[in-house]
Amino acid sequence: MDVSFLYHGFGLRTVECSRTEYKDNGIVLNVQTRSDKFRCPKCGSRRIVRNGFTTRRFRGVPLGRKPVYIDMRVQRVKCHDCGCDHQEHIPFTTGKRHTTHRLERLVTDLMNIMTISEVAAYLGLSWNTVKDIHKNYLEHNYASPDIRGVRYIGIDEFAVRKGHVYKTIVVDLETGRIIHVGDGKGADALDRFWRRVAKLGVKIEYVATDLSAAFISAVRENAPEAKLVFDHFHVKKQISDAVDKVRRSLYHDKLYEGNRDVIKGVRWLLLKNADDIKGDDAKKQLQQALSLNEPLAKAYYLKEEITLVWAQIDKTDARAWLYGWISRAIRSGNKHIVKAGMSMFKHREGILAWYDHKITTARVEGINNKIKVMKREAYGFADDRYFKLRLLSLHDAGITAFV
Repeated sequence: MDVSFLYHGFGLRTVECSRTEYKDNGIVLNVQTRSDKFRCPKCGSRRIVRNGFTTRRFRGVPLGRKPVYIDMRVQRVKCHDCGCDHQEHIPFTTGKRHTTHRLERLVTDLMNIMTISEVAAYLGLSWNTVKDIHKNYLEHNYASPDIRGVRYIGIDEFAVRKGHVYKTIVVDLETGRIIHVGDGKGADALDRFWRRVAKLGVKIEYVATDLSAAFISAVRENAPEAKLVFDHFHVKKQISDAVDKVRRSLYHDKLYEGNRDVIKGVRWLLLKNADDIKGDDAKKQLQQALSLNEPLAKAYYLKEEITLVWAQIDKTDARAWLYGWISRAIRSGNKHIVKAGMSMFKHREGILAWYDHKITTARVEGINNKIKVMKREAYGFADDRYFKLRLLSLHDAGITAFV
């Protein structure tokens, strides 16, 4: 067989094919290193003696639907110059793997558009072989993201599975890359990231995050010059949670015993933005509940008004408006809303920092949605390291399942 065809078709360099066989609906290429290419695997000398051989089988790129097997006669050589007594170097594979580099590249390309199971079925490989090939590729290319030059980051956590198992991700908000994946949702989940930041001298300028005390303290301790920007969504969620607590407390209050059905049935209407409520019946139901419960009405309208803090002309106007909102929340007299108002006062600088640099965790939330799709299709993750590598490569690949 022509040596050019061996290279261009299967990626086999420095070998010649002595025989071709057709067995078990596959093609078997019997190859060996060309005599003029024999060298010492250690020093490259040609002063060598062949010292026995063994035959190794490799999987190559298929021809159509037919699998290709490469049976190579691997020589053991002894070098007169350096004294090395070792098997010859095989240029088309790595170590003890049983797949060629050309096939591995095909697998990684297909993994951008197919699942592991689909790639395995298409190429006639085992599920574990495909996963291991892809894992090795990800380990080599994505295990240590380059964080030099990163200025704006977003931090968020997500649930891996039920049972309070979480991971924390750090995203470069300028490129959309996940640059760190940590275990848990505490400050220690970011320890390795901060060590790399210090080692490389990275200057983080802005950090978008939720109101997590752990994340806030971690940023202030490890990047004291960075400005915290608290995300709109998480600020509004804290107020929405307070509104729901008001609703539940009223449900159990004897003063509103006759209106319990009304209070119970409007939970999702209370949590929605007013502009997102469609239909006259839904709007009427909400207004009925608010008219019957003054504390609930106060809480609801404060929740709707908080969004205006990000609609002011400048930071000065926004500060004045936020202070007014906090004052109204505290004067409401409801313990849940008062607590939310005090929280807004405590985090006021991070809320208003949006006017200095308009970043949010929206990009992070978008990535979290992709992660949810991956988890839903994968039915869980048996290999935690592989899962982390998939997250680190998410910006370069389509969403493909793990099964």
